[in-house]
Amino acid sequence: MRIVINTPNGKIGRNLALRLLDAGVALTVISRNAQNVADLAKRGATVVEGSSDDAAVLDRAFEGASALFWLTPPAARPDFLEWAEGMGRLAARKAKQHGVKRVVVLSSIGAQTGRGTGPVGALLAVEEAFKAAVPDVTILRPGYFMENLLREVQGLASAGSIFLPLPSDRKLPFVATADIGDKAAEVLLDGAWKGHRYVGVHGPRDVTYAEVAGVLSEVLGKPVRFVQVTMADARKAMAGAGVPGFMTDLILELYQSVTEGRMDPAEPRSTETTTPTTLAQWAKDNLVPALTRAGDEARR
Repeated sequence: MRIVINTPNGKIGRNLALRLLDAGVALTVISRNAQNVADLAKRGATVVEGSSDDAAVLDRAFEGASALFWLTPPAARPDFLEWAEGMGRLAARKAKQHGVKRVVVLSSIGAQTGRGTGPVGALLAVEEAFKAAVPDVTILRPGYFMENLLREVQGLASAGSIFLPLPSDRKLPFVATADIGDKAAEVLLDGAWKGHRYVGVHGPRDVTYAEVAGVLSEVLGKPVRFVQVTMADARKAMAGAGVPGFMTDLILELYQSVTEGRMDPAEPRSTETTTPTTLAQWAKDNLVPALTRAGDEARR
């Protein structure tokens, strides 16, 4: 069995790649720069250098592959929705052409809604493309990444607060990206499943931002507040931070869809969808070091 990963440099893809190599799987990774995956190559991974939106690159990567892990890269261009959907359709066609039988697609909660959910809006078309092309497809729909809280380091460091245009009482499934990679490895290494299916990846429990602030207060040993700001205030803050206009529009659309319930999970929480890493443990391992680094840099 040879498995292809199209995003081996992100947190999820790198964790998955390491898990598969540990399991002795023949692995191919696609990377724009081969040097970025030199460590994986040393461990035996085959590297195809290039971009996942290039048909020739996909031809080289999918040759002889039996399974694929597909993750849509982050929104980094104004035409992101069209680009991501087109890339997914291209990859699905190439997977079918090369006889790839099993695909694990990383999607998201809210993907069932389609367009109008910020960057998540591209994922329904990607899901449907692979379902139309490949006989066995598992679509993973993870919750809100705990790692997104790293974007709040500045507000936590300067004001002990999280500022977002979201209700303080709306529950969301928060999940660590390490657990998403582990779930993807579990599915790819399981040869028993067949057909098309959706699997939620929901973290240990659903929490509100008010509860997030409480957990972070305990971990950091000082009060943390959640402050609900307006969309206009959020837009102004992102502009001040140099976030491109198209990215701001996508993020605010995502926030609006969360507020309106269009990002609620379609898959109910179950033993299968519940993953182990707690928010408190994640914060100790990731947020505390990030805040320490921010403090060190501010003192320089």
